[in-house]
Amino acid sequence: MRDLRRNCGIRGRMIPGLCREPGQSKRTGTGLREIGAELKMKAVIKHDIPGRMRVHFNRKRFSYREADTLQYYLQGFKCIEKAVVYERTADAVIRYAGDRGEIIRIIRGYAPDETDVPVSYFESSSREMDAKYYENIVSSAAWYCGKALLLPAPARTILTCIKAARYMWRGVKTIPGKKLKVELLDAAAITASTLVGDYSTASSVMFLLDIGDTLEEWTHKRTTADLARQMSLNVSRVWKVEGEEDVQTDADLIEIGDRVRIRMGNIIPFDGVVENGEALVNQASMTGEAIPVRKKEGASVFAGTVVDEGEITIRVTAVGGNGRYDKIVRMIEESEKLKSGLESKAEGLADRLVPYTFAGSLLTWLLSRDVMKAVSVLMVDFSCALKLAMPLSVLSAIREAGNYGVTIKGGRYLEAVSEAGVIVFDKTGTLTKAQPAVREVISFNGESCNELLREAACLEEHFPHSIANAVVQAALDKGLAHDELHTKVEYVVAHGITSVTRGIRTLIGSYHFVFEDEGVIIPEDKKELFDTLPAEYSHLYYAKDGKLAAVLLIEDPIREDAADAVAALKEHGITHVVMMTGDSERTAKRIANLVGVDEYYAEVLPEDKAGFVEDQKKAGFAVIMVGDGINDSPALSAADAGVAISDGSEIARQIADITVASEDLYRIVTLKELSDLLMRRIRFNYRTIVGFNSGLIALGLLGVLPPATSALLHNASTIALGLNSTTKLLPAPGRSG
Repeated sequence: MRDLRRNCGIRGRMIPGLCREPGQSKRTGTGLREIGAELKMKAVIKHDIPGRMRVHFNRKRFSYREADTLQYYLQGFKCIEKAVVYERTADAVIRYAGDRGEIIRIIRGYAPDETDVPVSYFESSSREMDAKYYENIVSSAAWYCGKALLLPAPARTILTCIKAARYMWRGVKTIPGKKLKVELLDAAAITASTLVGDYSTASSVMFLLDIGDTLEEWTHKRTTADLARQMSLNVSRVWKVEGEEDVQTDADLIEIGDRVRIRMGNIIPFDGVVENGEALVNQASMTGEAIPVRKKEGASVFAGTVVDEGEITIRVTAVGGNGRYDKIVRMIEESEKLKSGLESKAEGLADRLVPYTFAGSLLTWLLSRDVMKAVSVLMVDFSCALKLAMPLSVLSAIREAGNYGVTIKGGRYLEAVSEAGVIVFDKTGTLTKAQPAVREVISFNGESCNELLREAACLEEHFPHSIANAVVQAALDKGLAHDELHTKVEYVVAHGITSVTRGIRTLIGSYHFVFEDEGVIIPEDKKELFDTLPAEYSHLYYAKDGKLAAVLLIEDPIREDAADAVAALKEHGITHVVMMTGDSERTAKRIANLVGVDEYYAEVLPEDKAGFVEDQKKAGFAVIMVGDGINDSPALSAADAGVAISDGSEIARQIADITVASEDLYRIVTLKELSDLLMRRIRFNYRTIVGFNSGLIALGLLGVLPPATSALLHNASTIALGLNSTTKLLPAPGRSG
């Protein structure tokens, strides 16, 4: 079992379970015993090919909670690439990499009662919701077909009239708004069919409208649920205040009443009340406020908001994030950010076309005095398809992006990415790997390198940045315990950190911060050593009492896919690729040449990045900004589409419009491809809706199509276009996946 834990990354327990009968075919479960005389089997293999296995558990079906528990268990293993659990059949389909025997041992080790599933996982599951909508659609279709076969005509007529009355009332309710809405058009079409005695057409129209409404609601809720899961808090460790010390603790262990300290740039993980300290808190993720709010003693703070400046200690009033998920769902559902410009224009056009449809129907009746021709025109409108297909296209694209590790907060940002001509990259953690490493520590004050590294890690562990993480990891790798040695730590954005360690003022940061801002001096006998520091590494300077104590050489390896990603972005319409970094000119030039950017800027401050973005926008370009640190936040906010790397700082992820998984820079290319395809689909939908429905209206005017056929073709085409809008835009995952 030790090998299992090492290879798959989760704790398990070996118990009797899954097996295959000797000589059994690999592709079927034939010959497997559900329960043997000596071995009680918990599951059987129904289908098995290399890399994929379908397993049936010894149950008629799972409850929703049981299915979610098994899914959570399977997804926790690194060797399992994807697992899908079907509650109706008690089956699990597992895609895996590696040894088939490991998968069998994993399933043997499954013990539902011993699988600790977070409450938030059950809360955010869409399994029960999907089952409800699926059953609604199936039952609606069965009832529609069944009543035609089982009920006499008078009974069907009565039911149709009752249902038609509900649609009529829904349309009438829109009249006080003094705008002709699509609901009124639907009501008029159904009323007209009923009045002329065409109950079959009225019933068909209402059935298709019901299915369309259900599909739209289902897709919208499913997509917002997926978005909410992606945007939910992912805080695993926090700083708990115990007496006078800060102790790093698992977030799951925090209880109501505990005190937690949150420093600048970090997310607030719990609802609470400020006990001491003062900070500017960015609440945009919760309230939509663009300006940070000052929080001081006695003020309430909310999980998911971010400390922009300052430091606070909160008394926790709620744990578990139970209300956080629901808040995010409501925010997404109510936010206008979900709508792209094209989508909003299409929906506005949909309502504006309703009066023209009414006018066309009236004109047809005046000219022809043929009620059936007028009703044929009334049965067809552009609004239904526009209002169904456009939102589904955007929401489905956002959901599809999530499958590639890309979280998008609204359709408008997909449109911005599609239109972008300029992309600006931060260097560290984006074009270079998010996990730089400390190559060497060079002492300048005679102290041991290990002791200097220990002190540096003690300062850096408080702040989320890739280089800070590298310093902390280097100390851990050497087994250097770094208990708190300092007083209050202060972080200067894009510069460094200051504190007092054992009564001595210490600071760590960039050349500009340490030598130019703080006036640190280099020991006379070490100037030659300083001048010959290796140029191929980034340098992090640690000073004590105004003198240089150590230089940490940081290896900043380029991502293997950086050059390919930059080239691919240019192929997809990006005309200008820029790199901006606070690092030295020497390091920036080397990275820029290797990656192939068109332009680079070194030793820039956060306001310089934001200023460059604003200048490009004023010049008429749509701009994408890609970054991962606190210092990238102003530029991320200023860009048309701000893209944050997922393992960067919390504030960068909260401010950014889009977050991408850090392990593959090529996902930004995937984002661009997806955005372009979405805009192409929206334009195609628009042309198809206008063209097809115009044709139906023309055929109705000529008397070629009766009202029932017009209604059927119109509603069927609307649903077909809506369903097509939910299909994947990108081909099967290849390079992008």
